[in-house]
Amino acid sequence: MVDPAPCLQDIDVVILAGGLGTRIKDTLGATPKLLAPIDGTPFLEFVINRLKLFGARRLVMGLGHLAGAVEEYLQGHPPDGLTVVTSVEPEPLGTAGALRHVANLIESNPVMIMNGDSFIAADLCGFLDAHQKSGAVASLLAAYIEDTARYGRLRLSTLGRIEAFLEKDPSRSGPGVINAGVYLFSGVMMEKVCAMDGPSLELDVFEALPADTLNAVIGDGPFIDIGTPDDLARAGDVLKAFSPA
Repeated sequence: MVDPAPCLQDIDVVILAGGLGTRIKDTLGATPKLLAPIDGTPFLEFVINRLKLFGARRLVMGLGHLAGAVEEYLQGHPPDGLTVVTSVEPEPLGTAGALRHVANLIESNPVMIMNGDSFIAADLCGFLDAHQKSGAVASLLAAYIEDTARYGRLRLSTLGRIEAFLEKDPSRSGPGVINAGVYLFSGVMMEKVCAMDGPSLELDVFEALPADTLNAVIGDGPFIDIGTPDDLARAGDVLKAFSPA
């Protein structure tokens, strides 16, 4: 496989990792999700390794619960070739609140934003190219999965714009397209987020925008959310092909 182009070399990547991790607290204890061990390797290393593959050079980390453990880890294991800036929120702010909290640290337009507890092995250069060609103020990386029962689904237009976010419904199983938790926001979109209220990107920002505002790009790699004990347990099998080692 030919290595990807360094398409993220001039694009800041924001990782939102301020959540309390309540769904997995009994499993991880005092270990933050970013440092959850995946066959002995912290989850963060898989994320950083993937970003470096696409040329990322600057990472902004929005931390909260157990932030000290993440900062201590980064001090002891500074990623080669990657500048990391951390910011600790004073209280749980939600995904939108956390993004507003780090907005003054972002130096690029567009900016890539990622949820800190999920991983999709998609072509990030392809995602960036599709976003730029779309003309949208923001693009969302989506994943096609076989069972969407524990996720909210996306309803897309024929042009790939998001028409609606369908709420999680355990009775609605089967294959579908879900939000993979990776975004590209233009400066205009960042201004919108900062001008809006509410803690959640998904519920308070995205759903308040007119339909077809957001572009969706379906990624072609495996997806996993490590936020539950069951998914954390299978993360080793999903991520073994992407090990930093």
